[in-house]
Formats: sequence, C-alpha cells, structure tokens
Amino acid sequence: MATSASTTPSAQALANLTGTILLVGAGKMGGAMLEGWLALGVEPRRVAVLEPQPTPEIAVLAGRGVTLNPAPAAVAAVVVAVKPQAAPEVLPSLRPYLGAATVVVSIMAGRTLEFLAQAFPRAALVRTMPNLPAAIGRGITVAMASAQVTPSQRALVHALLSAVGGVEWIDDEALMDAVVAVSGSGPAYVFLLAEAMAKAGTAAGLPAALAAKLARATVAGAGELLERSPLDAATLRQNVTSPGGTTAAALEVLMGENGFEPLLQRAISAAARRSRELAG
Repeated sequence: MATSASTTPSAQALANLTGTILLVGAGKMGGAMLEGWLALGVEPRRVAVLEPQPTPEIAVLAGRGVTLNPAPAAVAAVVVAVKPQAAPEVLPSLRPYLGAATVVVSIMAGRTLEFLAQAFPRAALVRTMPNLPAAIGRGITVAMASAQVTPSQRALVHALLSAVGGVEWIDDEALMDAVVAVSGSGPAYVFLLAEAMAKAGTAAGLPAALAAKLARATVAGAGELLERSPLDAATLRQNVTSPGGTTAAALEVLMGENGFEPLLQRAISAAARRSRELAG
C-alpha cells in the first residue's frame, strides 16, 4: 500500500522539527520549497525568510507565522536560493545565522562545495541541483554533501528537498555537471519537444491551436505514463510501436544515424561543458 505524504519519513521529520529553517531568497524555486515545507507539516514559526523584496505570496505567509527578515541567530539549516551571481555578496552576510550544528544547503547552479567553503569554512555544506517541476512538487533534486555533514543533518536536508519531489545523493561532485545537463536543463528539452511537435503538426495540416493542444497533452500524458509504469522507457516505446506502422515510420527517422539520440547526446554534452565553464 502506498504511503501517504503526511506519513512519509520526510514528512514526519519536518513535522517534528525543533530548530529554524532559514530560506535565503524566495523566488520561484525557493518559494516552491517553502510551500512544500508548510504543506508537509512544518510549523510556520519554524521557518524564516530573508528576502529584501518579498512577493505578496510571501507576505501572506508572514501573516500565517513565517518570520520575514529575522535578526541574526543560529538556525538548524540555511537554504540558499539566490541567483548564483548574487552569491559573493549574499553569502558573507549569512555567517551570523550559522551555529555549530547548522547545515548550509545551496540550490545555486554552478556553485561548488569549494566555493561555499570559502564563505563558510568548516561548516556542514550540501550542494544541490533541483529542477523546474519542483514548482508543482514533481521535481527531482540531486545532492552532494561535504565531509562535515552528519547523518542527522543529511536526513534533515533530505526531508527539506523531498518537499518538492524526489531526491538522489551522489558522492562525486564531478557528476554534478552531467546532472545539470540531464535534469537541471532537461525540462527545456521536453518543452522544445512539445513545441516542435506542434509546429510539425501545423506543417502537416492541423490548425495551429489544435496542433499545440495535441502536442501538449501527448507530452504530458506520456510523461505521466512513464512516471506511473513499472516499465522502462525503451519497453514503453517498443510496446506502442507496431511493425510497419505509422509510429515505426516516424521512429525510423528519429532513431536514424543523425536522429534524436545522437543529437541529444551532443546537446547534453554541450550543457555539461557549459556547466563546468560556469563553475570555473
């Protein structure tokens, strides 16, 4: 029997939280995480937000008990959700919030553990890479912990990240560039697929609005089927492909020598290379 969200280990860990979670930056991703924490049972008084320009949504949450722009005091976790380019200015200002047991969690793309350690020497650090579907609780986040992170801190971070989707941990930070290329940038590839399908449908004679609706529904439905099915993607593809049929004719083009797979490999390689460049 499936476990309900309210009784998962992560939900229980957040519901039993005794320290304070400080969210630094409450934009789209940070705001999605905050909503996820509250939905999983975190008491609003256990959350504080540092945001110089809070959105109306954050102001409403402040009215429910979330602390807005708190005075410096040691917290259980600091979740840094600002833009990567803002990090050099923002990180030093967060030191007064760090205590001996504080874990710092970064969701800033391209900012390495070494970079974080320069701002927070000897602190427990976790570098993460979430992706856009976190905004609807369907994201996937990959995390990498520094040697200073304790098992209890790792469990807390896992619970915080689980509020917006699945969580995977890696032990080799060098893999993070490929993570960025596959899941971090990946939603854009899927959106491009829907966009290209719609354009191709229009070129085949469909009205533009209908082509766009069919493409959107097909990509969304196929994604949901892939999520729910115990079968892997290759098997699902084979199951829908009748020999000599229309799908087989299309796949002969897409799976050809210059087709979709080698093109996507080049795209992901380019994204990973750019991630390495941005990380310095």
